[in-house]
Amino acid sequence: MITFFISLCALVAGYFLYGRFVERVFGPDARPTPAITKADGVDFVVLPGWKIFMIQFLNIAGTGPIFGAIMGAWYGPVAYVWIVLGCIFAGAVHDYLSGMLSIRHDGAGQPEIVGHYLGQTAMRVVLIFSVLLLVMVGVVFVYSPAIILHGIWGSKLFWIVAIFVYYIIATMLPIDKIIGRIYPLFAFSLLFMGFALLIGLLIKQPAIPELWSDLSASNLNENPAWLGRESFVTNSPIFPCLFITIACGAISGFHATQSPLMARCMKTERWGRPIFYGSMITEGIVALIWATVSMYFFYYGGWQEVVKPEVVEAFKAQADGGKTLIQYFDAPTVVKLVCESWLGVAGGILAMLGVVAAPITSGDTALRSARLIIAEFIGLDQRSVLRRFYICIPMFGVVVLLLLWQMNNPDGFNTIWQYFGWANQTLAVFTLWALTVYLAQQHKPYWMTLFPALFMTVICSTFLLVSKQAFGLPLAVSYAGSVVVLLVAVVWFFVWFRKNCQSRRAFPRG
Repeated sequence: MITFFISLCALVAGYFLYGRFVERVFGPDARPTPAITKADGVDFVVLPGWKIFMIQFLNIAGTGPIFGAIMGAWYGPVAYVWIVLGCIFAGAVHDYLSGMLSIRHDGAGQPEIVGHYLGQTAMRVVLIFSVLLLVMVGVVFVYSPAIILHGIWGSKLFWIVAIFVYYIIATMLPIDKIIGRIYPLFAFSLLFMGFALLIGLLIKQPAIPELWSDLSASNLNENPAWLGRESFVTNSPIFPCLFITIACGAISGFHATQSPLMARCMKTERWGRPIFYGSMITEGIVALIWATVSMYFFYYGGWQEVVKPEVVEAFKAQADGGKTLIQYFDAPTVVKLVCESWLGVAGGILAMLGVVAAPITSGDTALRSARLIIAEFIGLDQRSVLRRFYICIPMFGVVVLLLLWQMNNPDGFNTIWQYFGWANQTLAVFTLWALTVYLAQQHKPYWMTLFPALFMTVICSTFLLVSKQAFGLPLAVSYAGSVVVLLVAVVWFFVWFRKNCQSRRAFPRG
């Protein structure tokens, strides 16, 4: 567990060192925030700083740092490297600067900010991406919790309707009525679950692969025969698939759609680092814990200490076609088994909060963000309940249609989730480029977003080329294509920079 402890310390140090550097670069000041200048009692409402942190953490986390880390653990301890470096130098910077720019632009949403720095065409593309992404989040986070709750009590249809009705209410009501009251409780539960598992790891000190051990042997995806298992994901090499699989624990474009929600509730800009940068670091810690727990579960037979004998027999009875037991352990199952085994009855309750409450709360804030993005684009004030209905009725109509399609399609969830993963990271690419342009215009160290922007551009282009859901090209061809994309991006940026930003008088600092 040495790699885990080093990674944990690195994340904490990253908040205090690099986070402070990023804060100084941006330069928060005492100017009035949109929560004060545009207070409307609905979306622009001053909330306490601790409450904003808890809501922001739950909004950006949900089950992302749990499920993503569990699936990413199949790639071995290299997942630690991506979580730590991605979180400190990409994700937290992405979240902080996008949130702070939202404050500086009167609480503007992500498409508006991207349009301001990258132009109207980019804004329209991001607008479409954002709304589709947020609607997909709402859809997948209706159906998956309903399946789990259906196994406990009631019909699947009942829970789908119940969750959907809650979505409508939470999306329509002022932010301090439901979100401001219950979200901190759910965020505390998610943090407590992570802390309890951390204590369990410290007590058990399980044997897990270390970064300096044989990485090839500790990559279950590259060595499926190690467990008699087919490949984790067909045609899923570490580069780029690891960086798509672990998103919320490292960098996620979805976060930039959520940060403006809290930017509209902050009393002062000086809360930015703990709220935006800090919540991303906290999410990275949760991802580290779950990656470690998952490596304990998957490697060296750790699952045998967690799974009850009767469960093993039940799985064996279901096995067919030479499949092995390990194939049946998807992310929700791992959460449930580990929490119940390590934490008892309380763990079962926490697991339920982790795999049910967290996605539901992410779903309703996603749809709330979609409402505000659309309202901002068409210039429709949201103080009136009727005007909120103008947007929500057609938006929820689309959600219902996608939900019906997903319910009638056996592979509907996986299909939507695959497109969500790529769209999510593509959204981060647009945001990072907008942040790079902002920093360059202000004659600030733009390299701190330029390098993440180039890296994520290559990741998304490679995944698009190699994925069977897109072009499905051979890996070597996809890598060559991504190199071409990288060169084009570098040339484009420096040509633009030379034309627009060489003179320090071209743009005022601010």
